Amino acid sequence: MRKEEILAAGLLAGTIIGAGMFSLPFIFQSAGLGTGIFYLILVPIVYIFIYLMYSDVVIRTKEPHRLVGYAKIYLGNWAFWLTILMSVVESVFILTIYLILSQSFGNLMTGLGSGIEKLLFFWFIGSVAIFFTLRRMALLEFLITGGIIVIIAVIFLLAMPNFLSNPDINFTFNFEKILFPLAPILFALAGSVAIPPVVEYLKKEAIPVRRAVVLGVIAPAIAYALFIFGVIALSGSVSSDAITGLAGRVSPVVLIGIGILGLLSIFSSYIVVGLHVKNVLLFDLRFPAFLRFFIVVLGPLVIYFSGFQNFIGLVSFVGGIFLTFEGILIVAMWLKANKVAEKPPVILRRMGFWAISVLFLVFSIALIYEIITMINKYA
Repeated sequence: MRKEEILAAGLLAGTIIGAGMFSLPFIFQSAGLGTGIFYLILVPIVYIFIYLMYSDVVIRTKEPHRLVGYAKIYLGNWAFWLTILMSVVESVFILTIYLILSQSFGNLMTGLGSGIEKLLFFWFIGSVAIFFTLRRMALLEFLITGGIIVIIAVIFLLAMPNFLSNPDINFTFNFEKILFPLAPILFALAGSVAIPPVVEYLKKEAIPVRRAVVLGVIAPAIAYALFIFGVIALSGSVSSDAITGLAGRVSPVVLIGIGILGLLSIFSSYIVVGLHVKNVLLFDLRFPAFLRFFIVVLGPLVIYFSGFQNFIGLVSFVGGIFLTFEGILIVAMWLKANKVAEKPPVILRRMGFWAISVLFLVFSIALIYEIITMINKYA
């Protein structure tokens, strides 16, 4: 592979690796490692096809856009507005997920103050940064990816001595929770926002884009596997956020280091996501300043104190509702582009009916399962 392809793959992998990773050890232990590994193989394959479809749409469209723009071109105004609204709501829920994680990382660093105090401090600093950050700096992406990669490496290296001897490392299936891992893994491997920049960086060359997408999806899946097995091997009982359960299992100095790196990474992510929401509200929806302030700054806090405080539940909700919609939308755009675009498909020249049906089936199952779960929970 050329250096440009590796850098493009790194951009996609860096976008994918994020907060969703911390839900996976608990998910895998609950559903059985065999079940989790099955989805950790299936979902990357699904996303590779989805991202190749999206790349194909980007290459075949004359002017550069983002998802909302391509939705408008190929599916009409209804898709444009629906995509914007879904993007805003999804992003505010993701900000809430970062607030929940801020408590966990803060508790690793210090025992001073309550979890709520740490959450409010993180929220205040993050909100100020969103509204006073003039531009998105490359340093933010470096902190996000670099911090989490260090966490993965440290945890896996610490776990290696007792990896094979730990009785929790067994490749069982829990058929009662056979669908439980699907939505969280969809969330953990989501990174469609990076596809247009990857295609533009590689100058719309089909073969380099194909290689970059494949590598950019597979690399995070491998990193997640190392993290999952490391946490399960180290933790007596895996916590829902993966890191709280490490207390007492590793050195306090290591825990403080993980806490600092984790907070830096989610703080950077909080700013990036918050800026995205603010710009959508400003440039696409033309919302006045007070509404932008309420949604971006107060929205995550309102959601949290409304009772949405379950980390696993929120990750499953975002993955099962918003990301399934996004996946179905990309497939629909690609199919429509095959009918109306001037160029024929250049990346996925042949995509059979059964392959497309499997993609729809995976997203539909995740969506239906999440809806049923919500109905059972709140009925």
